[in-house]
Amino acid sequence: MARIAGVDIPKQKRGVIALTYIFGIGKSRAKEILEKAGVDENKKVTEWNDEEIGSIRDVVGTITIEGELRSEIQLNIKRLMDIGCYRGIRHRTGLPLRGQRTKNNSRTRKGKRKTVANKKKATK
Repeated sequence: MARIAGVDIPKQKRGVIALTYIFGIGKSRAKEILEKAGVDENKKVTEWNDEEIGSIRDVVGTITIEGELRSEIQLNIKRLMDIGCYRGIRHRTGLPLRGQRTKNNSRTRKGKRKTVANKKKATK
């Protein structure tokens, strides 16, 4: 099993798909990495030799991925919350922040339903 950027790459998959197991690398970036490294994108990870793995590691080393990328994203969210912009407030309150309606849906962001009891009717 090849290990790139601290992640175990599945050896039975094609190179393009295997690289997507690294946080911050999608299909298009994986193709770009393999092209720069000079490795055929349809080649399976088991068919890679040590020289090819080394060149892929070098190319991946220049990209912000995994823990560094996660911390960068968290810092960006914290900055939004600190400046008090609309997106920051939505992050703080745990509501959707890209314009979705919240009356019926958005259960993923809002969490489990919190039932509120009805007001009792006044007696005459």
